[in-house]
Amino acid sequence: MDTAAALTAFSAAFGSGDVDAIMALMTDDCVFESTGPAPDGVRRTGSGDVRAVWVQLFGDTKDAAFTEEESFVAGDRGVLRWRFTWTDDDGSPGHVRGVDVLRFRDGLVAEKLSYVKG
Repeated sequence: MDTAAALTAFSAAFGSGDVDAIMALMTDDCVFESTGPAPDGVRRTGSGDVRAVWVQLFGDTKDAAFTEEESFVAGDRGVLRWRFTWTDDDGSPGHVRGVDVLRFRDGLVAEKLSYVKG
């Protein structure tokens, strides 16, 4: 799979909240750096640790949904602007906008560095 197709598939998997589909598009030695806590986030390495983040995110966040705003590729890199929405415990909606800087290897995400506005 070329980088553009891989980025499209990865964005769709996140949009659906399908952890198995997300992980099928990541390398076994993948790296994920989260948006928080500030200023550097938390670095997770390896598919087991990264999977645990997605399971918690989509399992513990009511109405969690990612929507792609824009994406592009350059060589083995991709950039994905997104909007993340959820429902708070009191029923009020929440959202944040952010960006992922991705590195692909053999059609899979090897690195996902996430940044958020705020």
